[in-house]
Amino acid sequence: MQIFHGKAPLIAHLKPIKSAHSTIGFVPTMGALHAGHLALMERSLQENECTVVSIFVNPTQFNNPEDLAKYPRTLDEDVRKITALSPEIIVYAPSVEDIYDGNPVSQSFDFEGLENQMEGKFRPGHFNGVGTIVQRLFEIVTPTNAYFGEKDFQQLQIVKKLVAKNHLEVTIIGCPIYREANQLAMSSRNERLSADERNQASLIYQTLVQAKEKFKTESIESVNQYVQEAFKNHSLFDLEYFVIADEETLLPCVTKEKNKNYRAFIAVFVNNIRLIDTISLN
Repeated sequence: MQIFHGKAPLIAHLKPIKSAHSTIGFVPTMGALHAGHLALMERSLQENECTVVSIFVNPTQFNNPEDLAKYPRTLDEDVRKITALSPEIIVYAPSVEDIYDGNPVSQSFDFEGLENQMEGKFRPGHFNGVGTIVQRLFEIVTPTNAYFGEKDFQQLQIVKKLVAKNHLEVTIIGCPIYREANQLAMSSRNERLSADERNQASLIYQTLVQAKEKFKTESIESVNQYVQEAFKNHSLFDLEYFVIADEETLLPCVTKEKNKNYRAFIAVFVNNIRLIDTISLN
């Protein structure tokens, strides 16, 4: 396996691969890899002649310094998992200095309102950080295809908007959410939960499934009330938001219209550890 910690040697290594017109698949991660990440890599391996995985905890997308400090960093274990999947995968594990050239500051982006909903509303500046790092990584790797999980559906839509607005020559591919045995959406943050918290956190997905069922026959207001009540009497959980939104615009909806795709989004604190999930309602 080849591991690069600097962008210059990585760019030099990828240059002949691009010259040969080989396809490059790219999976950007912040490490602490789980089966969901590995599934993205597997798909890239199937669909491309070369696969690059980045492992970088990006400081500009954290609005909470404590969250950044506590984010798991497990590079050696991550490399072991990637090697077991395929030693042909190229790993890019840069420093902040290498990525940002000594100036870790976000650019400002206009994602036509996508950035102002849900995560953007509760995490100011988050999507400027996401846009900055994704654009930078695309410049370095210049992938043919890039793979993102649908758990971060809002991020997926924003990356697609970034590519469209900047006419970038990369295809963005969204991949299904991977779930643990109890249906909790896989996340690097899950590692910070105790066994009991992890077990009880299955309530998040259970509530989304019930919300989807209720959405078939009840009003959006009624579904919202159901979700609020579901978490209200659980001391372990603190519901930050539950939103039913238009899947394309991400704008919150109060009434249902025909020929629109709707999606439910949720963010919940489990003993101060923030988890998100989403489900299609159509």
